Amino acid sequence: MSTQSITVVGLGTGDVDQLTLGVWKKLQAAASEQAVLFLRTNDHPVVRMLDDEHIPYQTFDANYVAHQSFEQVYESIADELLRQAKEKQTEIIYAVPGHPMVAEYTVQLLKQRCPEAGIPLTLLGGESFLDQAFLRFGFDPIDGFQLLDATSLNRYTLNPQLQTVIGQVYDTYTASDLKITLMEAYPDDYPVVVGHALGVAGAEQIVEVPLYELDHIKGYGNLSLVWVPKSVEDKVHYRSFGRLHEIVSILRSPEGCPWDREQTHASLRKNLIEEAYEVLETIDEDDPDHMCEELGDLLLQVMLHAQMEEEIGTFTVYDVVATLNEKLIRRHPHVFGEHKAGDADEALVNWNAIKAEEKRSKGIDVEKQSVLDGVPRDLPGLMKAWKLQKKAATVGFDWSEVREVLNKVEEELGELREAMDSGQADAAAAKQEELGDLLFSIVNLARFLKIDPEEALAQTNRKFIQRFLYIEEQLRLRGLSFEQTDLSEMEKYWQDAKKMQK
Repeated sequence: MSTQSITVVGLGTGDVDQLTLGVWKKLQAAASEQAVLFLRTNDHPVVRMLDDEHIPYQTFDANYVAHQSFEQVYESIADELLRQAKEKQTEIIYAVPGHPMVAEYTVQLLKQRCPEAGIPLTLLGGESFLDQAFLRFGFDPIDGFQLLDATSLNRYTLNPQLQTVIGQVYDTYTASDLKITLMEAYPDDYPVVVGHALGVAGAEQIVEVPLYELDHIKGYGNLSLVWVPKSVEDKVHYRSFGRLHEIVSILRSPEGCPWDREQTHASLRKNLIEEAYEVLETIDEDDPDHMCEELGDLLLQVMLHAQMEEEIGTFTVYDVVATLNEKLIRRHPHVFGEHKAGDADEALVNWNAIKAEEKRSKGIDVEKQSVLDGVPRDLPGLMKAWKLQKKAATVGFDWSEVREVLNKVEEELGELREAMDSGQADAAAAKQEELGDLLFSIVNLARFLKIDPEEALAQTNRKFIQRFLYIEEQLRLRGLSFEQTDLSEMEKYWQDAKKMQK
C-alpha cells in the first residue's frame, strides 16, 4: 500500500469469529508498524482481542465528549484522519464497528474528501449488524425492509408494510424519542423487538415489548437495534395515505361500488360544497372528534375527483399533492428561502407578488387583468360580495367611514320599501333588485365592522335553531301540537328561550 493512504475496515458486529481474514491481516499490519490503527470507538468486543495481541491503536472516543452533536464528532474524526494521512508516511487504518458502508457517516465523509485531498481510500467490508439482524430476528429482506437511523427518524420515513430495522439507538433518551415517533404510525401496544449485541456470545439479548415500553428496556448502547415487524393489521394501514388511495380506486373499479362508479365531477359537485359546510359546522361547534370525521368526508371528495382524472390519464392525487407542495414552498420564500417577512402583512405581500409572477410566466398580462379577477364565480353570495368589495377597496373604491355605509344601508332599505309599495307590473323584479342592493350594503357594513357576514349569519341561524327547538320542546311537554297553539304562546316560549341564552 502506498504512503499517505487511508484504509477503512469493518470490525463486524462484535463476535471475533465474525471478523474476516482480510480485515484481521490488515489489523496485524499495525502491530508490525506498517500502518497506524485508529478506532472510531473502543466500545466493541473485538478490541479485547487487539489488546491480547498487543496491537497498538488510538481511538476517537474523546471526540464524543468534546463535541455537542454527532455531526460535529464525525466531522472532527474525518478531519483528523485526513491530517494524519497527510503527515505520516505510512498507511492509516481506520476501524469501524460492523460494515464500513452501513450507518457510518465518517466513511461517507472520507469518500467525499479523500479524492479532493488526493489521498487514496480503500474499504474492506466486515459483517454488518444487518447480517445478524436478518439471522436473529428471522425475516427475509427480499420481502422488503427499511433501515433507519434513530437519531434522524421522522414520521414520513416510516412504512408499516415493510420490516423496519432501526440502528443508532445509543441510549434510553434516543429510545424514548424513537418511541414517540413510532407511535405516530403504530398503535401504542404494537409489538417491537430490541436486540443488544446480536451474535455476540454471552452478551446477546433479544427482548420483545409493546411499543409504549420501548424506553423501559435496559442496556442500550452502540450494539443496540430495534426491529419493528411489518404490519398486516388494517388499523395500522388505515393511517397511510397510500391505503386511502387504494380504497378509493377499488370503489371506482368494475368490482367496486355501483354508486361510486356512476359518479361524475358534476354529480359530486354539490357534495363537495356540502361537506365543506359540514366541516365549518364542526368548527363552530368546537367539536374536534366530529371535525376529524368531517374533514375525512371532505378529503374523500378530493380523492374521488382525483381518481376520476387518474382513470382517464390526466393526473393522479399524487400529482395534486406534488403541485400543492411545490406551490407552498414557492410561495413561502420567507420560510423555505432567503426572503424575510416580519409579519403577516409582509408575508401576504410576498405571496401576491409571487402569484403575479406565476401569471406572467403563463403568458397572462397582469396589467390587463381586472382588479376583481380571482373571485370564484360560484362562491356563496355574502362571501362573494365581501371579496368583491375587498378587491375594489385595494384601489381606493370604498367608503371613507362607517357612517357613510350606515347611510347607504338606510338608503337601500328605503328603496326596497318604495319597490314594495309600487303597483308596477315588474314589481317582483324590482323588489329582488333592491333586496340584493340592501344585502350588498349590509355586507359592506360588516366589512367596516370587521365582522364576517357569513359567520354572523351562521351564528344567528344557530341561535334561531336553539330557540325554535325550545318552543318545540315546551309544546311536547304540554302535549300540544303547532295546530293547537297560537303565535302569542309561541312568542312567549321564544322570549323564555332568549332569556336562557343570555
